[in-house]
Amino acid sequence: MRYLTATFRLQGDGVSPSTMETAFDLVAGLSGEAGFETFEQGDMELKGYVQEDLLDKELLDTLLSDFPMPGVSVTYTLEKSDYKDWNAEWESNGFDPIVVSDRCVIHDTKHEVTATEGMLDIVIDARMAFGSGTHATTQMAVAFLLADNLEGKRVLDCGCGTGILSIVASKAGASEVVAYDIDEWSVENTRHNAELNGVTNIEVLTGDHHVLTHVSGVFNHVVANINRNILLSDMASMVDVLSVGGRLTISGFFESDVDVLKEEAERLGLTYQSKMVSGDWAALSFTS
Repeated sequence: MRYLTATFRLQGDGVSPSTMETAFDLVAGLSGEAGFETFEQGDMELKGYVQEDLLDKELLDTLLSDFPMPGVSVTYTLEKSDYKDWNAEWESNGFDPIVVSDRCVIHDTKHEVTATEGMLDIVIDARMAFGSGTHATTQMAVAFLLADNLEGKRVLDCGCGTGILSIVASKAGASEVVAYDIDEWSVENTRHNAELNGVTNIEVLTGDHHVLTHVSGVFNHVVANINRNILLSDMASMVDVLSVGGRLTISGFFESDVDVLKEEAERLGLTYQSKMVSGDWAALSFTS
């Protein structure tokens, strides 16, 4: 597959060391709505990676032209690159272990970790920066999964990426997990990471929410860590396969998006339960 690399830079009087991280988080969120999958932050720039066929450049330009930080504007350049080129440094360096809710430790294959008794040990092969567990949206989705009693339950992972949420659900006691992603690489990476973790009850499908028409039965917990626009577009399909009394967890959006997502969920008949916030990012939990 062919990828494009965008190099985003900040300009304006509002740019300072104290605002740069927040600004780049906003850039990542906005460009995610235009198709970008993963990001790599440097000292003065942010690199974003997107499949060439999935980039909505017109939307990207519109979103960045109305950047929601006073005194800050964003410029970017685009160039073609192979996946192996832009991901080589991430694969080489990996990521530091992460503990979520004192119940789960997430680490890569390069870091030796001994999980304490009763703590889930999740290993993710560091082939993709977003989805390793380092991002706040992933950690909040993991925390919501761990807060639910998944023993013997059926879980759906929408937009599975590295498969981290599927693996957490399985190790937390789910009897069956179905995962899907539009990106073939993500599908293969989920299968690879499931094998690394000795997990055998995850079925991984290639495609968008339309694959659910080929899946039988309903799910006790549906989790989706994807951007706001896709959540708004696909939420009805997620609700269609949610069991009575089941739980929907959504993450991958800014706190400023909470109201519109709550409104859509409630329009579909769901009941709001709780919210998590980390920096500018948020996650929501609903029941049917």
